Amino acid sequence: MYNSSSSSLKIPTSPQEEDKGEGKVYGNVLAELESVVLPLGTTLRSVYDDQPNAHKRFMEKLDARIRNHDREIEKMCNFHHQGFVDAITELLKVRADAEKLMGQVSDTNRRLQDAGREVTAQTEEVIRCRIQQRNMATTVEKLQLCIPGKLMTDVNLFLFRYYSALKTMEQLENIYIPRVSQYRFCQIMAETLPKLREEIKEISMSDLKDFLESIRKHSDKIGETAMRQAQQHRTFNSAVQKQVTLSCAKPLYGLNSRTPLHHNGLSAEAADEEEMDEEVLTAQDLVDFSPVYRCLHIYTVLGDRETFENYYRKQRKKQARLVLQPQSNMHETVEGYRKYFNQIVGFFVVEDHILHATQGLVTRAFTDELWNMALSKIIAVLRTHSSYCNDPDLVLELKNLIVIFADTLQGYGFPVNRLFDLLFEVRDQYNETLLKKWALVFRDIFEQDNYSPIPVENEEEYKAVVSRFPFHDAEIEKQQFPKKLPMSQSVPQIYSQVKEFIYASLKFSESLHRSSTEIDDMLRKSTNLLLTRTLSSCLQNLIKKPHIGLTELVQIIINTTHLEHACKYLEDFITNITNVSPETVHTTRLYGLSTFKDARHAAEGEIYTKLNQKIDEFIQLADYEWGMAESDGRASGYLMDLINFLRSTFQVFTHLPGKVAQTACMSSCKHLATSLMQMLLDTELKQISMGAIQQFNLDVMQCERE
Repeated sequence: MYNSSSSSLKIPTSPQEEDKGEGKVYGNVLAELESVVLPLGTTLRSVYDDQPNAHKRFMEKLDARIRNHDREIEKMCNFHHQGFVDAITELLKVRADAEKLMGQVSDTNRRLQDAGREVTAQTEEVIRCRIQQRNMATTVEKLQLCIPGKLMTDVNLFLFRYYSALKTMEQLENIYIPRVSQYRFCQIMAETLPKLREEIKEISMSDLKDFLESIRKHSDKIGETAMRQAQQHRTFNSAVQKQVTLSCAKPLYGLNSRTPLHHNGLSAEAADEEEMDEEVLTAQDLVDFSPVYRCLHIYTVLGDRETFENYYRKQRKKQARLVLQPQSNMHETVEGYRKYFNQIVGFFVVEDHILHATQGLVTRAFTDELWNMALSKIIAVLRTHSSYCNDPDLVLELKNLIVIFADTLQGYGFPVNRLFDLLFEVRDQYNETLLKKWALVFRDIFEQDNYSPIPVENEEEYKAVVSRFPFHDAEIEKQQFPKKLPMSQSVPQIYSQVKEFIYASLKFSESLHRSSTEIDDMLRKSTNLLLTRTLSSCLQNLIKKPHIGLTELVQIIINTTHLEHACKYLEDFITNITNVSPETVHTTRLYGLSTFKDARHAAEGEIYTKLNQKIDEFIQLADYEWGMAESDGRASGYLMDLINFLRSTFQVFTHLPGKVAQTACMSSCKHLATSLMQMLLDTELKQISMGAIQQFNLDVMQCERE
């Protein structure tokens, strides 16, 4: 709101100030009048309310302002006058053209009206078509009671809506078509529905066949995942059990603990396994089973479920037989066995899922029948192919695969006792391959042995030998270095290899779910086989070799004596592994004592035989002149050589037990006496001179003297 007091006129104090002030005041008033913001009444009141003659002066100022504006308007009009005149002139010129254009527009309008008559007729036709279209739309709307559009939509979307299409057809037959059955199109639709049902059955069955083919290809992946999860679960349980055992004797974390524990009491390895088990994949995660479910529902709705069940079971039996057929070279690598097991596990994992996810498509009796058939085939295949394996490492890996295979299927409820029984047969095969491998090891050890006592130069070398073989002899320990140990280099090597064999045999016993007593019994039996068959055979073959002389045979006897004494340490070694007391009633004893005794007796017999053969060689050198006149007065040269040989040989026998050396001496003397007697009683000898008899007597006396 404009404030009137702010616009009051100030009374000037002098004529100059009065003129100057009036000019400024009236200028402001005029400016306010020209403005459209403030109301005029307030401004005019301020002029009349100040001084008596103020309005006259204001009118003068106002007239002056008006005259100024008139002059400006006149100037502007004078400035634009010529343009206005030119514009009027142009308009006059255009008027003629406008009249001409008006005539053309009228003519065009007339022709357009004539042409529009045909368009109007066509428009009326369009209107009639639109009316018909509206009527058709109304008819379609009424026909929605039969839901034909929904039916065809469901049929066209076969892949996911078979079941929905069948339900729609059922509604049509039972509810909607009877309402409008008088119409012909309903009859046609009713005749078409059975064909659509058959088409749905055929296409759904085609999808099922595709599923069966796909599942056969993916069985390997499914089985691999299931077996890996079973292995992780077993490893995790083993780690937990081991950690629980350690925690009973050790704190959760301390100076004596090499494995730090997590907050839940598990080792890092066990925790990793636990994390891996958190993401458990199932068969449903790897395979889309929806084709089976859809096909089952469709055949159930169509009342043909039994046909579908029979077809599915028949096809799965065929696939089971295909899965159970191994590759001809499966025994060559562990990957062949792994792929074989993966396919079988994948097959039965799928069947187990179908058993639990559907009602009656497969039954427990059907899966048990499949499993029993498969189990018999699996056992026969493994028996055949494992017999081809000559590598113990491959047999051990096969055993581990069988254990994982059995654990996996046992987790799905399949009985696997026959597989663990099969493992005993595989264990025998494993032991056979180990025995063959260790036969080569023993043979190499014997071939590389120098058959001489082990020299030790200092305490370190002595401890190195004793750490590998339990040797204790008080007299030898008192001797100064350098000194010699009585056995040869092969003895500690044989002892170490027997322990390695026990370790290798123990590997097979792991994860077999057997008690410590059974494992102890298996280790002792396999070790007995090693001693009584493999090592004994190698010793017997070694003793019979032609290049083995008397010195080597003597060393072999010494070696077998020390190995015999070490058998009790082998028993203690097995006891420490299995924690089964040797005093247990059913504990098997090692037969190493009899093995080494037999080898020693064979070596002793070979010594006697070789001595006799050597004596025969010297006897063959005898060249008596049975017709000589008199003797030479000294023993024959061949006999002296024989006596020197026997003397040096018997010196070697000092390391043998006294009975062995005595028996060898008696055997040699007896054989020499027999040979000399046969020489005299030879049928080809016709006569003997007295000199020859004297010479022969000298030889006999020399033998008696020695």
